[in-house]
Amino acid sequence: MNRRLRINLGKRAAVASGLLGVLCVLAEFCFLFPDLLVTKDALPFYKANLDLFRGIQWTAILATLLLGAASLFLLRSRLHGLLGMALACVALAMRFTDSVETGPATVSAGLDYFVLELLVLGLVFIPLERMFALRRQRIFRRGWQTDLKHFFVSHAGVQLLSVAAMVPAQALFAWAVSFEFQQAVAAQPLWLQFIQILLAVDLVVYWVHRAFHQVPWLWSFHAIHHSSREMDWLAGSRMHPVDVLVTRAAGFLPVFILGFSQAALVAYVAFVSFHAVFIHANVRWRFPYLRWLIATPEYHHWHHTSDEEGLDKNFAGFLPLWDLAFGTAHQPAHWPKNYGTVKFQPPEDYLGQLAYPFKQRKDRTPYG
Repeated sequence: MNRRLRINLGKRAAVASGLLGVLCVLAEFCFLFPDLLVTKDALPFYKANLDLFRGIQWTAILATLLLGAASLFLLRSRLHGLLGMALACVALAMRFTDSVETGPATVSAGLDYFVLELLVLGLVFIPLERMFALRRQRIFRRGWQTDLKHFFVSHAGVQLLSVAAMVPAQALFAWAVSFEFQQAVAAQPLWLQFIQILLAVDLVVYWVHRAFHQVPWLWSFHAIHHSSREMDWLAGSRMHPVDVLVTRAAGFLPVFILGFSQAALVAYVAFVSFHAVFIHANVRWRFPYLRWLIATPEYHHWHHTSDEEGLDKNFAGFLPLWDLAFGTAHQPAHWPKNYGTVKFQPPEDYLGQLAYPFKQRKDRTPYG
């Protein structure tokens, strides 16, 4: 093995070991403080399948130790690999500590959601992007640490963000709710409700998304999402909290008024969670028979392009139908060349991105 390859493999193993070690420790905190840190609705499911999740945790700890050891061997440096191994040992020590009963909490931190989502999505999309890459780019490409912080905030705080998004609809549109009408909606077949949620939510979010592009002050928030110059499965997590709250609040409005069943909502949320990651992925799949029926990576990459022909196009999150109806659809036979904003690039660090919309600048035009 040549020296350059050995160093590259060692560094990748070290970073992977460190990240996996962090997840192992966070997972153990979830086991220790379930009432405070675990998503309340998911807690019964975890308790019913505790052996399964313990097995996943043991496997992750073992993988962390092996990757750390591999890094230590390949790089011959104590500074690379020891961190992951130390974190794995911390997780092992925590493993033998009894869980702490704190009593049920009204809102939990949702740390479990972050750990499982990052683990599962990473295991799915990292290999896919290596095997079917649209563009050759590193796994740990520029800005991945910033995107990981966005991922953590949006996932670990999922319940807080959800509650905050629901409040405006419940406070302002309670008068529009009809119990009899909601019962009729919820009594429909599950598949039909799923389609209705897609249509209703996507139409509302289409116009909110379009406003974020066309109103200069709103664009300052949404520009954070467009600031990544390399697309992959993690890039879609780069969103300002104000952008997240406004979009989720608008999307919750038709759900609140129409009153879909819980099962339909769960199916929709599961689809949305995966689809939002998928359409940002660095994969070259084109889906010739679906490309105008549902948003694909090809379709959404054109929304993120900084190429002139793709600016202010493809606002729909799931259904190109709305872009076709309102004249904003664009999906040629070729892929976009460049990504990011055009006139001004927001800062790459996380805190800088949070502060960016509140800074006074003369140029507040869209794509600034």
